[in-house]
Amino acid sequence: MLRHAIAPSRRYTKASHDVVRHPRLTSDAKILLLYVQGLTAESADRPLSEHARKLGITGRAYQKAKELLVVNGFLHEQRQQGVRGLWATAQLLSNVSLTPAEAATVCRGRAAEASEASDTSVCPGARDSAVGEPAIGEPVDRSVGGQLPVDEEREKNSPHPPSEAKPAPDPAAKPDPDPEPDPEPGSAPDAPLPPDVAEGERVLLSLRHVCRELYLGAKEARTLAALAAEWLRRGITAAQLRRVLTSELPDGGVRSAVGFLRYRLVHKLPEEPRPEVPAPKPVVAAMIPCAGPGEEHLFRPVRGEELCGPCGRAEARRFWLRQRELAEGQPAPLPWRERFAAVNGPRAQPC
Repeated sequence: MLRHAIAPSRRYTKASHDVVRHPRLTSDAKILLLYVQGLTAESADRPLSEHARKLGITGRAYQKAKELLVVNGFLHEQRQQGVRGLWATAQLLSNVSLTPAEAATVCRGRAAEASEASDTSVCPGARDSAVGEPAIGEPVDRSVGGQLPVDEEREKNSPHPPSEAKPAPDPAAKPDPDPEPDPEPGSAPDAPLPPDVAEGERVLLSLRHVCRELYLGAKEARTLAALAAEWLRRGITAAQLRRVLTSELPDGGVRSAVGFLRYRLVHKLPEEPRPEVPAPKPVVAAMIPCAGPGEEHLFRPVRGEELCGPCGRAEARRFWLRQRELAEGQPAPLPWRERFAAVNGPRAQPC
């Protein structure tokens, strides 16, 4: 193979051989990593999906490339809460493989640099522009109560009853020191699940460790737990159920884990185990006397015979000896020529 290469003098990105020759990274993952590595600081402050969309890597191809970068330690994601309480996802893309501890160290260093830069650029005691100016005047209490019921037209058949005015609170009454809050609907503790339903829910929640596409939430697993419990009631073990749900996945990937698992649990449900029919007990025949010669003795017949085993074998031996003697007393058979002449008559002499 011939090779011709000209080293560029500008507009190039240094690529490590560890990345270019990585055996487990696809071409999309390598191109996405090298593209982000060559961006400026202003352009890099965007989600990884936007950079992939510019390169034409979308859909399943982007998910596969991102998954390979995460698995091999090039991409790390971390959920962070900002100053105002908003959550954001911080992405760290490195051209070398990093462990989670090393990635956390790099993120803390970047956060410290950003905080130092903000401290030097903002004057101490300055008000944040995003917070806004405070209201004018002294704080006052909100006026509540005293609202009259809303007038409604009695001619119309409204499904909602008319609102009623609530009685004004008595200022002389002492407030309850420890009022009991009204129970909210759905806040009652869930009843304990049956053992087979709980086992089915545990199997469904464990599928995320086998295949990331089958990730289920707690509520989603609870809705499918009854279907999984029916498998366990029909004699299928937890390992067998997990193997059935995770084997032979679609080539294009699983779009909805809940729909895919519900379809398999319903349409691949095995037959109910048939009740085992006990084998009939063998009937033991009564003892009967043997009809053979000699002293009288008893035996147990199997197929309605009248002779015991030894007497039956001796009788069979005597029968075949008699047949042999009869066969030896018969005259020898005639040759075939004589038998042919006896059937067809004497042969005619030629004239």
